[in-house]
Amino acid sequence: MKLTCLAITCGGTGGHFYPGLSIARVFQRQDGEVLLLLSGVNSEKQREIAESYGVPAVVLPRMPSPKHARQFAAGLAGGVTGAYRELGKFRPQALLGMGSFASFPAIFAARLRGIPCFLHDGNARIGKANRLLSRQAKVLATAFPPVNGGTSKAKRTVVTGMPVRPELEAEAGISKEEAVAGLNRAFDAGLKPDLPTVLIFGGSQGASVFNRIAPEALRSLDAGRFQVLHLAGPDKLEETREAYRDAKFPLLLLPASEKMGLFLGAADLVLSRSGGSTVAELALFGKAAVLIPYPYAAEGHQADNARYLADADAAVLVDNTDFTARRATELFRDFLDAPEGWRHRAERARALAKPHAAETMLAAISDYFDSTR
Repeated sequence: MKLTCLAITCGGTGGHFYPGLSIARVFQRQDGEVLLLLSGVNSEKQREIAESYGVPAVVLPRMPSPKHARQFAAGLAGGVTGAYRELGKFRPQALLGMGSFASFPAIFAARLRGIPCFLHDGNARIGKANRLLSRQAKVLATAFPPVNGGTSKAKRTVVTGMPVRPELEAEAGISKEEAVAGLNRAFDAGLKPDLPTVLIFGGSQGASVFNRIAPEALRSLDAGRFQVLHLAGPDKLEETREAYRDAKFPLLLLPASEKMGLFLGAADLVLSRSGGSTVAELALFGKAAVLIPYPYAAEGHQADNARYLADADAAVLVDNTDFTARRATELFRDFLDAPEGWRHRAERARALAKPHAAETMLAAISDYFDSTR
């Protein structure tokens, strides 16, 4: 039986929503019919984003944290009722959950309707929600080889990679010269394609520790040897601009940008956090990285993601508490003085890439239906 109709439940943070949206868009390109079931504090905004790409989406009642048992139970009950109704109208062949407790209502509703369930986890550590739901899943797919794979109770666990935005995937082969030229056109930046280029970003909200320490370290180096791209995060631009005050090297400083393909394509070294999407994109673009995991990520999953690259000699992992101006200066100086080692890391990163992860996820669902004919 060919897979032609799929519901996807996602929400909460962008790390759960955007991979689900990417799968939905790819499925539409395969002439599939898809519906997103969203839950979480950002669900209304996420619905608008999905619909801007022509992907239909429905907002379910918000799922509170399980730390608040009474509110969680009420949210679950309301969410299951809403999801059960929407699944009855849409009648999908399968439901794909993208992780987090926001996916609970739709998964439970699908089970009540007899709809096969599938899961995707975007980190190197299978999250608590997916561990609990895995008994309900025909397949649990992961972005990276899971460090706790034995906790999955799904009938099958498989590494499919992390779905990234189709536009970003299409840009993964861009040359540095093309990317620098694109940034210069977009931002009148005056960047040079022959200078070693450092990209710094701290995720969607930025990271104050990067905005404070990286400029201090970079200003201590010979200004004629490199250039810097820095995405400081919303509401952090002025503090970062002050930290770069009187810097003599070429600098493109922005709060954020939708043109990540150009930024990654232009970079020779990336300094960032290690969320699942970031790690997948670093591999896809083949970029050497210094990874400083967000210290408060659930169950330390960003450290697990970073180790996936670091253990393959594709990145250097630095604990957040160890990221000082002195350590940053050592790393940047090594990047400039011994570039061959960082080029090797870039090659190792590219070797770990799993392109077309959305297609691979959809194929895993289709394979299940093929096997049950």
